[in-house]
Order: sequence, then structure tokens, then C-alpha cells
Amino acid sequence: MYSLVHRIRYILLCTIACAYKLICSLVILEVIGDKEKMDQDFLSVPKFIELSSERISLKMYLVQSKAGAIACMLFSLFFLGTWPALLTFLERRGRLPQHTYLDYTITNLLAATFIACTVGEIGKSTMEQPNFSTQLSQVQDNWPSVLFAIAGGLVLTLGNLSTQYAWAFVGLSVTEVITASITVVIGTTLNYYLDEKINKAEILFPGVGCFLIAVCLGSAVHASNAADIKEKLDYFSNDSKNGVGTKGVNNSKQTNTDTVDTHDMENGVASEVKAKAGTALFLIEVENKRAMKVFGKSTYIGLAITFFAGVCLALFSPAFNLATNDQWHALKDGVPHLSVYATFFYFSISSSLLATILNFTFLYRPILNAPKSSVISYVNDWGGRGWALLAGLLSGFGNGLQFMGGQAAGYAAADAVQALPLVSTFWGVILFGEYRRSSGRTYTLLAGMLIMFIVAVAILMASSGKRK
Repeated sequence: MYSLVHRIRYILLCTIACAYKLICSLVILEVIGDKEKMDQDFLSVPKFIELSSERISLKMYLVQSKAGAIACMLFSLFFLGTWPALLTFLERRGRLPQHTYLDYTITNLLAATFIACTVGEIGKSTMEQPNFSTQLSQVQDNWPSVLFAIAGGLVLTLGNLSTQYAWAFVGLSVTEVITASITVVIGTTLNYYLDEKINKAEILFPGVGCFLIAVCLGSAVHASNAADIKEKLDYFSNDSKNGVGTKGVNNSKQTNTDTVDTHDMENGVASEVKAKAGTALFLIEVENKRAMKVFGKSTYIGLAITFFAGVCLALFSPAFNLATNDQWHALKDGVPHLSVYATFFYFSISSSLLATILNFTFLYRPILNAPKSSVISYVNDWGGRGWALLAGLLSGFGNGLQFMGGQAAGYAAADAVQALPLVSTFWGVILFGEYRRSSGRTYTLLAGMLIMFIVAVAILMASSGKRK
């Protein structure tokens, strides 16, 4: 019988396959326009292959309908909310963040290349709408848009790397809440004006206000949860001085920070003595196993990293928007705009290159007390590699679907995918036992935070427009 982690991995891989089939189905609906065939066989890729190539050659495929854009956003929301949980899953089991992010980078770039070389090649390349391969050969003409795409990839990497370290300090749920909220407040405002106000302002900005409230609630959740943890540890420490509870600590399985229990990560096998989630012993065991030691560190460090990550993540979508739509008229007259697929490819190339350089540097010069490593150690570290590669696929497809939906309905509305804390909080509770045995105050704040996110997402999606 498969363990829980094997089942989760299988479900995630199936979801990626379904998302790609959805894209192919949208091709049938929007490029060919044969709605009857779509109704008869919604997910049939062979049907699409059998159709006349002359009909397919009408134009390059782009998501155009509002329904298609929303479908892309929903899949993107799930993917972008899940991959951070997988990276946190590995860090809490002792895998070095440098190793994990290097693996993640490989499949993240492969996902972008796959989307560009498949969906980006559908349809006939024309002067007005050249396909992906044609635009790669036109870099001498569209280089200003390429630079915007590269800039977007660079700030995305800085934001993602920062969040990876912030998770260790303030937890998955709060990190995602604060970064997502800052991203929406800044990024949505910029995208609204860049997209020439195609989204309904009277609906859009109340949604942005809800995200601002979510930031405040997220900070309050972190403070309340930190107080709960301190109370548990103080209580446990007092009991230990009196001889109560020390037996559990002495007999618990201790894991050195430089080694990884591969069998535990890949197969979900529990430690010899498994503490109950949310207890002081559970928190101590997590700290003993994780790659980064954060007990005793100032929470202000974690919050500072989180806010920096939020600002970086707020800028990548506007940069992508400028690359695809050229609102600043950087391209010469007659030069076609960079397609969403070519932009995504350049975006991912720059993001992956910077991530590789930084993480190879961090192998030998780690930050925030992460253990040192080496290239040889990274190559030989197969514990949890499958999860890191899966996280890269989820992130790559999630970003691609977000951009495809944003190009159709407006990038401001596509920022609804920043509700990913709804997904990451679910994984945080299921996989990591976050908020277990917390105070009533923490639960109340957490519920308020999630409700505010749901309201904000509903409002942002309702503001969707249609690009001309």
C-alpha cells in the first residue's frame, strides 16, 4: 500500500497532466471554435491531433475567453500554493535549501521550455503573431521586451529564494500570506494602470483592500502563534527541570543537521518515537531535524526577509506585462509584441540562471546559519530529490498558466492566484502540523485571515476584463 506521501505525489503529477490537457482542450475550443466537439470529448487530445491542419493554421493559440482565463488561474492557484509546501517539507527533514532549490530550478526551466515548444508552436506563424521559434530569431528587433522579461525573472528568483529562508523563521502559512498580500497591493495596482484599466476599478481595489487587511491579520497570526510556541517550550522546560518529559527527549530520534533520513522523506516512515503535532516535543524534534536552526532567532529577521520577498514578487508580473504588451512603446513600429510563450521562456531562463549562480555560491558560503556543502555533496544527495523536481514542475506550470490567464483577462485580475496561502495553509496543517494545539486567539485570527483571502480572491476575479 502506498504511503501518504506517495499518494500526494501521484495526485500532483495527475493534476499537472490534467492542466496540460485543459490547455489542449482550450485550443480545440478557441482556435478551432468547434464547441460541439468540445462538449462530446472535453479532454481528448487525439481528437485535436486528427483535426485538419489547415484549420489549426489560422493563428497562434492564445487564451481569449474569460472562462478559459479563470480555468488557467484556478490551476495556477493550486500549483503555486503547493510547491512552497514541498520545499518546506524537505527543509524540515534536513535537506539543505541550496540542494533543493538547484533541483527545483531544473524542472522549473524544463516546464517553461515544454510549454513554449508545444503550445507556443501551435498555429501558423504570421508577421502579426509569430510563434515561439520565430520570435527566438527576432531578438535583434524585440530585445527591449526581452530585457523586461529577463528583469521579471531576476526579481522572481530573488523573491522565491527569500521566501525559502523566511519559511524557516515564520512558518509557511504566514510567509505566504504576507508575500502574497504585498504582491497584490503593489503588483495589482501597477498592472491595472499598465493594462489601460481593462479591469473594473470599483471592484478591483476593494479586493486589494481586503489583501491589505490580510497582511495585518497574517502578522497577528504569526505573533499569536509565536507566543503559543514560547508558552509550550517554557512549560516543557519547567517540566524537564522537575524530571517530567525528559524521557521523551532522551529517547526521541535525533537527526544530525548534516545527514538526511532518505527513507523517511521518500516513504513517509515516521521516527521511532513520534511526538504529537503541536506539542513542545514535536517542535523540538522538528528543530533537531531541519536544515536551518531558528530557535532563539529574532522574529524580526523572518519578517524582514518576508517583506523583502513580497516587494520582489510584486514586480515580476508588471515586468512580464511590459514584455508582452509594450505599454511603454519600447519596440520600433511594425515589430510584433513578444508572445506570452517567448516571454515566459526568456523569463524562466534568467530566473534559472540567477538561481543557479546564487545557490552554487550558497553551497560554499551559506547564509542564515545554513550548513555548508559542496557540488559533490549536492550531486550525491538523492534524498528528497524527487519532491524538489516535482516542486519545480508545479511552479513552472503554475507561472505559465498565470501568465496565459493574465494575457486574456488582465494581469491585475490574474493576481488572484496570489491567494495561494489558502492552499499552502492547507498543506501546512496536513504535512507540518502548523497551528495544532494553538490558542483560541490564534485560531480566530487564522480563520479571519483565510476568510479575508477568500473574499479578496472572489472580488479580484469578478473584476476580470477582456484584452482587446
